[in-house]
Amino acid sequence: MAINGLLLACSPAAADLPPPKVVADPAMAGHVLFVTNKGEDTLSKVDLATGEEVRRVESCRTPHELAVSPDGEFVAVGCYGGTSIDIFHTKDLTLFRSIELGADARPHGIVWHSNGDIYATAEGRQSLYRVMQPNGEPEVREFGTNDRGSHMLAVAPDGQTAWTADMVAGSVTRVDLVGGADPFSAQMGDEPEGIALSPDGATLWVSARGSNEVFAVDPGTLKVQKRVEVGRFPLRLAIRPQGDVAITSNLQDGGLSVIDLESGRLLRSVPIGGSSQAEQRFQVTIIWSEDGNRIYAAETGSNTVAEVDYASGNVLRRFAVGEDGDGLAILAPEAGRNGS
Repeated sequence: MAINGLLLACSPAAADLPPPKVVADPAMAGHVLFVTNKGEDTLSKVDLATGEEVRRVESCRTPHELAVSPDGEFVAVGCYGGTSIDIFHTKDLTLFRSIELGADARPHGIVWHSNGDIYATAEGRQSLYRVMQPNGEPEVREFGTNDRGSHMLAVAPDGQTAWTADMVAGSVTRVDLVGGADPFSAQMGDEPEGIALSPDGATLWVSARGSNEVFAVDPGTLKVQKRVEVGRFPLRLAIRPQGDVAITSNLQDGGLSVIDLESGRLLRSVPIGGSSQAEQRFQVTIIWSEDGNRIYAAETGSNTVAEVDYASGNVLRRFAVGEDGDGLAILAPEAGRNGS
């Protein structure tokens, strides 16, 4: 497979859809989007000013979630088909380091915390990891969740507590990362997967893809405070940087659900995929731009990423990436200029 030549691979669904047009947007100068292409084991870099994929490199087996370092120098990949967290330079996507986690780890969800540490779930070990000093002399610590399918995670602002969405067990688990307290779990719908902590740390939000619902949860007690019905198969959940709304990516209806966090009510639905089977793009991972004005949705069925205007709900652009794009991360200019 020609990686640096950017030969695009196409899934059967993608072959039925017109290729996206490359559209420039000077307002996004200096912004970079990273995408893991799990269908071909590669990592893409998209220049959001030009709309072009400027680099694609081989990555680990079945790469999934991504996280950019606080200084913007590195991007970390959870190697879901393997046992490591791989760290690449954002500038040219050369591999900086591979951090082994242990047999059967299957790391998936990943957070590069503002404290400099990396946190990642290890679905194959029913645990999560904290990697301290990932850019220096890494120190790796493992914490058990004791529940099956620990897939995605959220981490407290102080880095002392984490929560995992355990799809197979149907639970959410709270993990003490410093005090040694035993983890404890609570059932949370059918196949909980999306998870995010509100900016003020007061509420944990969880999407359950199998029961088409979102829960507002007390992060300390894991008691459900509110429940919201959303679109079909809400795979991911992401909170706007302003802390006013959350969105879910609904794999089976081609759209997003927008939830008001104060009232816990569904505000609106945003259709961004086609309504017929031939047009389905299958939105998976979703992230916000740093100003909260744009949403990026990986569309694994069409090998594209959609850029959506939050205010209008319109798709502004689509970017061609590799096969089955999934994990997303954005590098903004102020986060580190070496990634541009």
